[in-house]
Amino acid sequence: MNFLPFGRTKASSKYDIVKSTKDLLLRQRQESQTPKAEDELCKNLSQMKLTLQGTQETDSSPPAVAALVTDMLTHDFLLSLAGSIHLLRFESRKDSQTILSYALRFRPPGSTDEDPLALAHVIDERPECIIALCRGYEHRESAMPCGAVLREILKVEHIAAVVLYDESTGGEGEGAGAVVRVNSIEFEKPASGLGVFWRFFGWIDNAAFEASTDAFSTFRELLTRHKGLVANYLDHNFELFFGRYNDMLIQSKSYVTKRQSIKLLGELLLDRANYSIMMKYVDKGEHLKLCMNLLRDERKMVQYEGFHVFKVFVANPNKSDAVRKILTQNRDRLLRFLPGFLDDRTDDDQFLDEKSFLIRQIELLPAPG
Repeated sequence: MNFLPFGRTKASSKYDIVKSTKDLLLRQRQESQTPKAEDELCKNLSQMKLTLQGTQETDSSPPAVAALVTDMLTHDFLLSLAGSIHLLRFESRKDSQTILSYALRFRPPGSTDEDPLALAHVIDERPECIIALCRGYEHRESAMPCGAVLREILKVEHIAAVVLYDESTGGEGEGAGAVVRVNSIEFEKPASGLGVFWRFFGWIDNAAFEASTDAFSTFRELLTRHKGLVANYLDHNFELFFGRYNDMLIQSKSYVTKRQSIKLLGELLLDRANYSIMMKYVDKGEHLKLCMNLLRDERKMVQYEGFHVFKVFVANPNKSDAVRKILTQNRDRLLRFLPGFLDDRTDDDQFLDEKSFLIRQIELLPAPG
């Protein structure tokens, strides 16, 4: 597609700042930057931010913004910036987040295109920029600015598809692979488990608290925004996805990660779009055992979130033999345990009703032989 609808004019010639800033970013990555050059880089990024968003006193100029964004695309600047944020000073990291955010949602005056100019270019020509933003989670310094931009552009389904179906590993050489293009995605092909989406499990479970929390927010957005896309993806990658989800997130040593992951699991299973996924999940005895262990966790909020997954197993009228056997074998223990389970939630009528329903369903099971 033609992503440069603006001619080269006197107005745009001043934006050689884009080329010079890209050169400075390259030197920063090569660790050959002098303090003076680093100061110039910070100054350039600040100026670009002001051009895009304006100031409290003056609004931005659409022709100036259009010229700047066009130069960014001409010089492949967005990819350079996305991959360099972790190397920048604190204020420049914030400026970079603003630059990427404004550039990716800018629409030229009078444009009727479905997607903003730069975003359409990234989707069609430079999906590497999307992957670079994801890989911002590899560094504590870039996790939050990259995450904020990612969650904004993940509202577009094509962006989510690139993240889900990318199979590049980020290394060099033949094994690294090229970043996937939207028009070449094979939606029915199972994932290898090596692409950028699968790195989120580690980023959530192993990163510092702020980076982990931010990565989970992006992970959640990715799995809940575009329901049809995600339902198809999970259906074709069920064993791989839930194997990692259960092992790395549900059983995480981090309380926050564990609790958030159990809650998200419940939301995914109870979403109508994921009905077939839910039926697959509650069919497996090992999944039930995992949820029953959550009910006995020493932390009440883990117990509470685990209950909302456990109830799906019990309420399912078409239980598998494995699930029915486990529930039957534990029938008497469950009937002794559940009446006093979270008995301090006296004001939570829905929880109390659901607990009573589960007790009645378990009573109907045959006594263990």
